[in-house]
Amino acid sequence: MCSDLMGLGKDLDTLKKHGVDWLHVDVMDAHFVPNLTFGPDFIKAMHAHTDMPLDIHLMVQDPELILSAFPLREGDFLTAHVELDRDYKELAAKVKAAGAHFGLAVNPETPVEALERHLGLFESVTLMLVHPGYAGAKMVEGIMEKVAQCRRWLDAKGAQDVMISVDGSVSCERAQYMAGLGADIFVGGTAGIYRKGMCLEDTIPAFRKAISE
Repeated sequence: MCSDLMGLGKDLDTLKKHGVDWLHVDVMDAHFVPNLTFGPDFIKAMHAHTDMPLDIHLMVQDPELILSAFPLREGDFLTAHVELDRDYKELAAKVKAAGAHFGLAVNPETPVEALERHLGLFESVTLMLVHPGYAGAKMVEGIMEKVAQCRRWLDAKGAQDVMISVDGSVSCERAQYMAGLGADIFVGGTAGIYRKGMCLEDTIPAFRKAISE
């Protein structure tokens, strides 16, 4: 969502060259969140351009409908929102049958305990640090401490292998701090690698250094 959409192919090549692990794709339907972004055809086009795995974040009311419109690739991640209050057994099974990984996202106001009914289905938890819908949103005050809370909760539930992803206003400094709290995956948006006046060739190595130290 933060890329130069008119030069996306070049951006994807740059991201790969400088060691980005996954390409985070925000799919929004103007219902679950107010914005409208990418759809199945966009995901197909990305699959055709690059062999990098996609981290597909579904901010939509009907994840099953969206997933039915494009094929997942082995190694992709697909993340739906816990706030939809539905049984994810069938969707998780479809994702894993494709050789992909299933995750659940948690909005800032949603407690991590909302994940409990889905334990055993998800391989990652995406903690939203901003109210979802737009790039460049302001981080919710005090939200970074939720990373440590989530890690403790998952470990106590026997889900030590579940990874924690952080999404929203993740700067180098904040990423470094949250890595110490137990975060594993860092979504680099406008605060991380798409920084105004800077190029990806410089921001990506700096971001990786911050989360590796």
